Amino acid sequence: MEKRNLDTICVQGGWQPKNGEPRVLPIYQSTTYKYDNSEQMGRLFDLEEEGYFYTRLQNPTNDVVAQKICDLEGGVAGMLTSSGQAANYYAAFNICEAGDHIICSAHVYGGTFNLFGVTMKKQGIDVTFINPDCTEEELEAAFKPNTKMVFGETISNPSLVVLDIEKFAKAAHRHGVPLIVDNTFATPINCRPFEWGADIVTHSTTKYMDGHAMAVGGAIVDSGKFDWNAHADKFPGLTTPDDSYHGIVYTERFGKGAYITKATAQLMRDLGSIPAPMNSFLLNVGLETLHLRMPRHCENAIKVATYLQSSDKVAWVNCPMLKGNKYYDLAKKYMPNGTCGVITFGLKGGRETAIKFMDSLEFITIVTHVADARSCVLHPASHTHRQMTDEQLIEAGVQPDLIRFSIGIENADDIINDLEQALNRI
Repeated sequence: MEKRNLDTICVQGGWQPKNGEPRVLPIYQSTTYKYDNSEQMGRLFDLEEEGYFYTRLQNPTNDVVAQKICDLEGGVAGMLTSSGQAANYYAAFNICEAGDHIICSAHVYGGTFNLFGVTMKKQGIDVTFINPDCTEEELEAAFKPNTKMVFGETISNPSLVVLDIEKFAKAAHRHGVPLIVDNTFATPINCRPFEWGADIVTHSTTKYMDGHAMAVGGAIVDSGKFDWNAHADKFPGLTTPDDSYHGIVYTERFGKGAYITKATAQLMRDLGSIPAPMNSFLLNVGLETLHLRMPRHCENAIKVATYLQSSDKVAWVNCPMLKGNKYYDLAKKYMPNGTCGVITFGLKGGRETAIKFMDSLEFITIVTHVADARSCVLHPASHTHRQMTDEQLIEAGVQPDLIRFSIGIENADDIINDLEQALNRI
């Protein structure tokens, strides 16, 4: 098929109806699928034939949306999960087991930090967290003989660090392991990590892809570029027989589709973090306007960040799209059309001032969510990280006065007016 632009893929990708079929992606709200003979069903269970037999593994609605996201990222295969957390877990656990080691950027979403640093550690998988601004020498020193992957976020949540994808990809490849990048905040509209050396991309589709705070979900996309067989001893789960499928070797049977096939046939089979077809349908509706919403988010973010910088009540503003920002050059390199609609800032006066400011907002709401069409704020020190002391917050990269502001697609003047009236009350 002729290569399409991202705008067209957002609208037309995935679902390709045949003559007389529904123009809109159907919701296949069924757990099971009927077959005329048991022999064919057996071939499906042995992965000898493609098809559907139980929605915990695959579902037509889910697969169509996964294909759209795969096409947007420029990958060879993709899958959906029930959440972004599940996507990151599957992406790592698909190639890691007890006794292995992960390198992860220290600036990642708190849930991911806990997943790798606590939960997976209990499963025998060790992790080294490294400052994403590290030197190449410091990054090299983090590798161990049992390192199986490197992980980072294109734009970290909430610290907004822009990952130097090429630096991390080159280091990973020197050691024969893949770079996995969470591209949630940038989305493939603003950044395509495969073009810079990343091997696997994950998403919390709950955020910009859905765009309307309607459905929790996640996605994994494989670039197909990492040669698992060239490092077969590191990845036995992909390159040696799987006894649970009569000795199938995924790289031999499925080629470039090996990684996603294993994650679907093995991990989804056993752990079951499948999205509901209805949620995938809603995600697809959001994807159809992703290419329109992301530029508006970025445009509004620059206007709002510029306004906040001019206020004498604001102590600092962090927006990688603003000249003078620490990550401006990296942002221009990897995301020349803009980063995302999330910025952070602090107010003079600290924690209590931040609380009073947020309580004074009118249509900008206080919610734990981020990255959808509506503007919203969160004060991590008072909410998601409220059990931490100020010293612990700083160690975790979250300043006590930090306000995470997810700027929506409303009129920028109205957003600024709401901020101004709230600032006038403190």
